[in-house]
Amino acid sequence: MTRTLLLAALLMMSSAATAIVIRHDVDDAKYRIPASELPALVDMPGEGHGVLIAPQWVITAAHTIPADSKLEQVVVNGVSRSVERVVTHPGYKTVPHDLIEQATATGEAMLIVVFLANSDDVALIKLKQPVEDVAPVALYKDGKEFGQIVEIVGKGATGTGASGYAPESPHRTELRRAFNKVSSAHDRWFCYEFDEPPAALPLEGILGNGDSGGPVLIQNEGQRALAGLASWKFVHGHVMTARPGRYGQISCNVRVSHYREWIEGVMSGQP
Repeated sequence: MTRTLLLAALLMMSSAATAIVIRHDVDDAKYRIPASELPALVDMPGEGHGVLIAPQWVITAAHTIPADSKLEQVVVNGVSRSVERVVTHPGYKTVPHDLIEQATATGEAMLIVVFLANSDDVALIKLKQPVEDVAPVALYKDGKEFGQIVEIVGKGATGTGASGYAPESPHRTELRRAFNKVSSAHDRWFCYEFDEPPAALPLEGILGNGDSGGPVLIQNEGQRALAGLASWKFVHGHVMTARPGRYGQISCNVRVSHYREWIEGVMSGQP
């Protein structure tokens, strides 16, 4: 892995690297779930996720969309579905190469964090045919994410909060679910921190690379609602040597309620 690719893997939940990172003192089996728990989870090519939010529409993080090739298919409920078109939010921006080079040279990446925080990392995928065998997930529209317990789901690489995980570890493994508490919510984002026991929730965890675009769910009137999409994280320490996934890491997620009008406008044909 080149230094630039390693940096990207450490900084972002790019469409390359981890599922649910779990507590070191809880059996991994308690985090694993069957695919039937969330059939609306979408697998992007290779790695990364999306969520079915209408029979013909998938939402994901914009950075999971292939930059150098056309997105032809995604997988919903184990079945490949053909893509008609992709609509990326006009406010989405890719990290400039010079910022990556600076962070590689110095180990300090605060300006990349600032850049990511000012990008609209969201995209919609229209399928050629409606999905008839899976119920879509409703959008969370209340905008009251702060302080709520959220459910996070993904199947990338994994590790524990005590040791983290290696960026080059396998990027797609078993489906896992964990929980966390939203510590901040404003504008485009809401974030949460991976707490160390005994402060952690019983099945606390955090998303990592390879789960980009994956769902962050809130219980709303007795049903799951899609509140966020895995997007980027803040890793403490030197960006070239820090090990992601350890306790104290902060994960930031696309705040779906902020994009409600844009989402509904695109799906109705009036963005």
